[in-house]
Amino acid sequence: MKTFEELGVSEEIRHAIEELGFEHPMPVQEEVIPYLLGNGNDVIALAQTGTGKTAAFGIPLLQRTNPNSRTTQAIVISPTRELCLQIADDLKSFAKYIKGINIVAVYGGTSIINQIHALKHGAQIIVATPGRLIDLMHRGAAKLDNVQNVVLDEADEMLNMGFSDSINEIFESVPTDRNTLLFSATMSK
Repeated sequence: MKTFEELGVSEEIRHAIEELGFEHPMPVQEEVIPYLLGNGNDVIALAQTGTGKTAAFGIPLLQRTNPNSRTTQAIVISPTRELCLQIADDLKSFAKYIKGINIVAVYGGTSIINQIHALKHGAQIIVATPGRLIDLMHRGAAKLDNVQNVVLDEADEMLNMGFSDSINEIFESVPTDRNTLLFSATMSK
């Protein structure tokens, strides 16, 4: 069984995840983390809920993010507000010891004004539901031209919920040389 250090996880992140009680990586993390720490690596990962998917994509996302740049470098798209908030909270926990990193959750059903203000301060990582992210893009609040990583969590569920047009629009707004990471508990052919 490997350690997070052997997977190449930085000291700041290891310190935070050890405090959260993570001692050894789960199988999906062992597979995905070293791969995502490399460049130009797209991934599709199938893993049941509760197997550590968020850490599998979140740890490499955080480690590849430059906290000294205020530009948005990664977006995580999820189908529901609840999942969006949960992912953002997890990422903030993993990033506890990384100075200067700002993770902002944006989702519908709440004030867009507060979210615009949060983005204006600079968010290296945006965790979003598709509709709200597009709304913020149209308003010029979410700028995706420096995004290096796009994560779709529960990718199949979003497509089943009719978000494919929104997802396509988001993909058209990010650089073509980004990493695309699809995570799901279930995935049809």
